[in-house]
Amino acid sequence: MSDSLPGPEFWAQIYPYTGDVTDVQHTARGFSSDFTAVVECRKGPFFVKAMRNRPGGRFDSLLRERDINPFVRPLSPELLWHTDEGGWAILGFEVIDGRFSGFKPGSADLPAVVDLIDRIGRLELPAVAESWAESRWDRFAEGDASLFTGDALLYTDINPDNLLIGELTNWVVDWSWPTRGAAFIDPACLVLQLIAAGHLAASAEGWAADCAAWEGGDQKALDAFAAANVRMYRSLVERKPDADWLRAMLAAAEAWTTHRGVPA
Repeated sequence: MSDSLPGPEFWAQIYPYTGDVTDVQHTARGFSSDFTAVVECRKGPFFVKAMRNRPGGRFDSLLRERDINPFVRPLSPELLWHTDEGGWAILGFEVIDGRFSGFKPGSADLPAVVDLIDRIGRLELPAVAESWAESRWDRFAEGDASLFTGDALLYTDINPDNLLIGELTNWVVDWSWPTRGAAFIDPACLVLQLIAAGHLAASAEGWAADCAAWEGGDQKALDAFAAANVRMYRSLVERKPDADWLRAMLAAAEAWTTHRGVPA
């Protein structure tokens, strides 16, 4: 194991929690963090996720993930230690055994995926999250942003890499930006992801219908949310026209609004 990357100060910062490190296995996911790896060590192993403390970085998102962890277990792996007293925010989680889920039509994982989203919707909003109001879609809502407010704990980062399927347990990982908002938003995010994975909009909504938060959702709010996603992804594609995944999400959002008969 080389200590040249990310640097000796990093290894010194985590040493009290890990002891001597014997191996580092970098992970395929976690591209939005500065460091993600399974760290083999005297006190571990641990799944370690870290961000440098720098302007414009995502340092605060790791602090939010740290703060929400006690309230989202057992859906999330347990946070065993953390440190942010040096140049890094570093989280040390238990190591779990799970694979990325499949969202495509016909995937055997779909019932488990829907169950995870439904279980997220049944979590109580902890006091620590009361000030984390959801606002990502507000400027694309054209006056309908009030429809997105609520007192549900939201996850929103729904994609196959973050919903893991294990032999005995399934997991929701990467709680980097939980927020407070309308309960229908997480099932609605699943609908958009399923359409992007190849489902027809009606089929995607059929899967979401197994979530209690979808059943209780206001149809006007769902229409407004679908239209806001079209506007949001149009804006993102204009800024990054070469990003294939953004174009795919825009196409999914447009297919959803077409299905719902909503102009955007």
